[in-house]
Amino acid sequence: MSDAEVPLRRLWTGVLCGYLALGATLQELPGYAVATFGAGPATTGLLVGVAFAAAASTRPFAGRAGDAGRARAVVLAGGVLTSMAAAGHLFAPDVGTLLVARLLMGIGEGMLFSASLPWVLAAAPADRRGRVSGWFGLSMWGGLTLGPLLAVVLHDIGGARAVWGAVIALPVVSAVLAATTRRPPPLADPVPIRPRSWREVLPRGAGLPGLCLGMAAYGYGSLTALLVLYLSDGIGGQNLGLAVFAVAFLLTRSLGSPLVDRYGGAVVARIVLLVECAGLTLLATVPTEFFALLGAAITGVGIGTIFPATTAMTLQRTGAIRPGTAVGSITSLWDLGILAAGPIGGVVAAHFGYRPAFALAAGVAIVACGLTFVLVRDAKPVDIPPVMARNRS
Repeated sequence: MSDAEVPLRRLWTGVLCGYLALGATLQELPGYAVATFGAGPATTGLLVGVAFAAAASTRPFAGRAGDAGRARAVVLAGGVLTSMAAAGHLFAPDVGTLLVARLLMGIGEGMLFSASLPWVLAAAPADRRGRVSGWFGLSMWGGLTLGPLLAVVLHDIGGARAVWGAVIALPVVSAVLAATTRRPPPLADPVPIRPRSWREVLPRGAGLPGLCLGMAAYGYGSLTALLVLYLSDGIGGQNLGLAVFAVAFLLTRSLGSPLVDRYGGAVVARIVLLVECAGLTLLATVPTEFFALLGAAITGVGIGTIFPATTAMTLQRTGAIRPGTAVGSITSLWDLGILAAGPIGGVVAAHFGYRPAFALAAGVAIVACGLTFVLVRDAKPVDIPPVMARNRS
């Protein structure tokens, strides 16, 4: 299928812009909520996390809409909704309105990525879906990773309004790219837009890979929530920790995704979960700046390819018949893993210290690694032709 039929670069750029906006809010929102509304830590944590909860609840339905041939319309709506929600952040008169804006932003982001992915997978042969999903997933995770850095630069230049102006403008770019893209050809076998059972939202075979992804996300959520605070507590390197993690994550995702197609999703997932566990264990056991930063980098390497690995397992186990729905459902579990890590890791850190919180995350990664043996045992030897085949007649 040609790039004219599946506009990979335009979709990638559109999702990147949307998630740069969301990533920027992760940096700017806590201080903004405290300064503007006097929000406390609990309220600030709720404001940050509710967007991920909203995205998680939206993804399977947005993916199903993509499988039903509505990808372009849903991507366009996601960009528009995200931009409107961003404006709601800036002009919210109270915390309640800000909370609604966060919910809408999460819904818009879920629509943006999860409707784009089945559109992209339409061009992917069966033996290249791992690298395609990994490469395309960089648009989302690259935005989440680089968005906070963008917010720091913009805040230094023009203050909070410069940041919120960019947060409003970036999803507009996403919407314009979708609106100016030609409609995809009609699907040969589209699904009904309305699911008839819960199995059409969480397809059989997607649960275990999704659980594996969600457990990996717990480590990611623990690191992003606690690393800066941990390093600031006498360790050092607090200005480098997340940047080191981001570089390792992005490099591993860029270079490691083809390994999924070569060795299989379960094998790669097992290895990278062990690597994630090693990085988190280093953070939990050696309280020096060098080893803490090394632990952050190793954790980034481990998490870097878990999404393409679990995507490949999901498409194999579900037969890749409805890729948008299947991958949307497992990505929801990624969001939920991040959402769980914040409060659970925070409670553990508050009562026992940061190192036990990282040790708990390492334990969760080990359990996820154990799941990969079950996934290998239950794997189906399928070789499905490229998904969402178009009717060219």
